Amino acid sequence: LEEALSLASDRLGLTGQFFSTPTSIMASFGPQDDQRTFMIRVDPGESDLGKLARTDEVTREVLNGRLSPAEGTVQLDQLEHSKPEYGALLTTIAFGIASGSAARFLGGGWRECLAGLVIGLVIGLLALSAGRHPALGKVFEPVAALIASLLAAAMAALGFPVSIFLATLAGVIVLIPGLMLTTAMTELSTRHLASGTARFMGAIVLLLGIVFGIAVGTKVVTLIHGSIAAAQVVALPEWTLLVSLVVTPLAFVVLLKAERRDAPWIVLAGALAFVGARVGAATLGPELGAFGGALVTGVAANWYARLTNRPSQIVLVPGLLLLVPGSVGLRSLTSLLDREVLLGVEGAFQMVLIAVSLVSGILIAQIISP
Repeated sequence: LEEALSLASDRLGLTGQFFSTPTSIMASFGPQDDQRTFMIRVDPGESDLGKLARTDEVTREVLNGRLSPAEGTVQLDQLEHSKPEYGALLTTIAFGIASGSAARFLGGGWRECLAGLVIGLVIGLLALSAGRHPALGKVFEPVAALIASLLAAAMAALGFPVSIFLATLAGVIVLIPGLMLTTAMTELSTRHLASGTARFMGAIVLLLGIVFGIAVGTKVVTLIHGSIAAAQVVALPEWTLLVSLVVTPLAFVVLLKAERRDAPWIVLAGALAFVGARVGAATLGPELGAFGGALVTGVAANWYARLTNRPSQIVLVPGLLLLVPGSVGLRSLTSLLDREVLLGVEGAFQMVLIAVSLVSGILIAQIISP
């Protein structure tokens, strides 16, 4: 963001310096001895790839002189108040599909996929409610994790043999801040220390909130029903993985509010990320395999930006969502909660290693295909 603002300032003939964090933007204009400084308090918000693309279009129109700054400001105001790309029903369905297909990636069987689908639909409805009620929005992740844990345990207790942990993890997979963690590591690697540190701590706090919700839900079920026998996961055939590889990116199109015309590109990016990670894992090991997926996705995203003259993040972000280490971090924290310290520390190390692998792949992709 700081680089984009500096470029726009130079193109408009202004002397400007910029500083941004996840919750604020500061801008100073003029020479050092006579500066005017402005600060805007912002909400970290959610990913909206459609608005990102349209904002980029307006910015290019202004910088190329086809729009005046005043006309560009009007268009940005209209964009800010425009209707959502997708309705509430489709968004809720996307939550369910993303969770159901995530269960397949996590090694679940058809029961875990079905349980993840149901839990995801409930979480989607809760997310819509949180958008209308700010008080709920502040505790959305812990409450969602609590509900997911209760639903998964209730299914197992009522005679539907399902892996409670896998079903719960799949249900909250959309909420896990793996991409936020990877972005934070990228910012730290590129010397944006304040923003990277703030985002990193935000990701950790979100993970802790989700773990707290799962822990409370598990304790409530234990008090009411007692211990529930672990269910055996029934393996699914390999072709179901290919189905998930198509369905999951399509759900991301809706959840990330990307434009419909970008859907084929996003599906392709997801496939490249998955194949790159598989090849990388076979060559470098499971943790460092994410490097291969990030490298391939980063190069493809840069080529997409060149061919279409649109932001590379439109395909980079959905592709990385299949690789981010959030689920590993959640497993690590739940292991620590269960007093399995060795597993918890090992999981935390894996999470950091995967995040570093992703960041390295992204940065090297910028060198190969700038």
